[in-house]
Amino acid sequence: MTAVKGSKQYKLEVVPYRPVWRWTIRLTFVALAAIAVAVAHWYATKEALRFQQAALQERDQFERALADSRAEVERLQQEVANLRLGSEVDKVASEDVRNEVIDLKAQIAELQEDISFYRGLMAPNAEAQGLTIGSLNLLSTGVDRHYRYKLVVQQFATNHKLLTGSLNFTIVGRQNDLPMSLALKDVSATVDAMDIRLGFKYFQNIEGEMVLPQGFEPIRIEISARVRGAKPATVEKKFGWLVEER
Repeated sequence: MTAVKGSKQYKLEVVPYRPVWRWTIRLTFVALAAIAVAVAHWYATKEALRFQQAALQERDQFERALADSRAEVERLQQEVANLRLGSEVDKVASEDVRNEVIDLKAQIAELQEDISFYRGLMAPNAEAQGLTIGSLNLLSTGVDRHYRYKLVVQQFATNHKLLTGSLNFTIVGRQNDLPMSLALKDVSATVDAMDIRLGFKYFQNIEGEMVLPQGFEPIRIEISARVRGAKPATVEKKFGWLVEER
C-alpha cells in the first residue's frame, strides 16, 4: 500500500471481542451503586430515628420535672397554710416560703411551655403543620441599649423532613421622629447577612446580642421566613417590643 507523503502511519492492534466480560463489568458497577444507595438510605433512616428518640426522651424528662415541681408546690402551699394557722409565725420565713412558691410556679410555667413545644413537634394538629415562627424572647443585659434575643423557628409535622430556606429579622421603630427599620445584621455582630440561613428538621434557635443605635426607639420586630423546595412557603409574624428585665 502506497503511503501518502507527509501522513503519519498508526499501528493497529487487534483485541479479542468479549461481550460477556464487558457486561460483567457494567453489572458490577450497577450493583455497587445500588449497594451505596441502600447504605445511604439505611444510615439516614437510622439518624432520623435516633434524633426522634432523643427528642422524646427530653420531653419525658420535662414531664417528670413538671410532676416533681407540682408536688413541691403543693407541699410548700400546705406549709404556708399551716404557718398562717399558727399564732406565732415568723414573717421573714413566711416571706421566703412565698417567694419560693412564686419561683416554683414560674418554673412550672416554663416547663409547661417546653412540654407544649415538644408535644407540638411530635404530634401537631392539622392546622399547625409546616414551618412555624415560635417564641421570641428579648432580655435586658443591664447595659444601655444592649439586649439579648432568642428566636425559635420550628417545623410541626408527623413526618419530619429537612427544611431549608432563609429568614429576615427586622426591627421597626423611629429615629429622630422619622420611621426607620433595622435589619438584624445592622445591630448584631453575629449576623453578617440580611437573609439568615435556615436548615433544620425539628427546630432552629436564632440567638445572640444586639446593640441599638442612639436615638432609635424600637416599636416592634417583624419576622419573615421562607422555605425552599418542592413546596415553597413564606411565614410572617410580628412581635411587640417587650423586654424582660434581668
